[in-house]
Amino acid sequence: MNVIVGIADMKVSDKSEAILVTHSLGSCIGLTVYDPVAKVGGMLHYMLPDSELDAKKAGERPFMFANTRIPRLFKGCYELGAEKKRMVVKVAGGAQIMDPTGRFNIGKRNYAALRKIFWKNNVLINNEDVGGNCNRTVWLKVDSGEVTLKVSGKGICTL
Repeated sequence: MNVIVGIADMKVSDKSEAILVTHSLGSCIGLTVYDPVAKVGGMLHYMLPDSELDAKKAGERPFMFANTRIPRLFKGCYELGAEKKRMVVKVAGGAQIMDPTGRFNIGKRNYAALRKIFWKNNVLINNEDVGGNCNRTVWLKVDSGEVTLKVSGKGICTL
C-alpha cells in the first residue's frame, strides 16, 4: 500500500504493508529513517533549510523547513517505539534543477541544514544520493526498511 508523502509533508508508519513514497525531489530533500527492531519508518520531503526565512509560511506549512521538521520526523518514529541508536538514515535530493548558475544553491543549502542538525544531534547518515541536476523519487518499505531510488536518466537502484 503506497502512502504518498507530498511536497512539504511527512509520514510515519509501523504498518508492515506501508510503502512510503515521495516524488519529484529536485532541490528538496527526501529523508528516510527506519528502526529495524521496532519496524517503524518515516519519510520527510522538505523544501527549504530554515523557517526563519519566512515566519508566516513556516506557520502555515511547517513541513517545508528542515529545522522545524527533521526533529519532528524522529519524534514521530519514537512515538511508535523507534529508538535513535537503531535508526537507519538515508537522504536523497538536494539537486540544482532550476538554478543553472547556482545563484541560490537551494539544494546545497537544504543538505547543509540537514548535516548541521544531524551534527548537533549525533546522527549519522547511512547512505545518500544528493546533488547533481536530476529529479529523484524515493520509496521506503516499512516491513524491511529497504529504500529504493529512481533517478532521472539513471534508472532505479537501492539506496
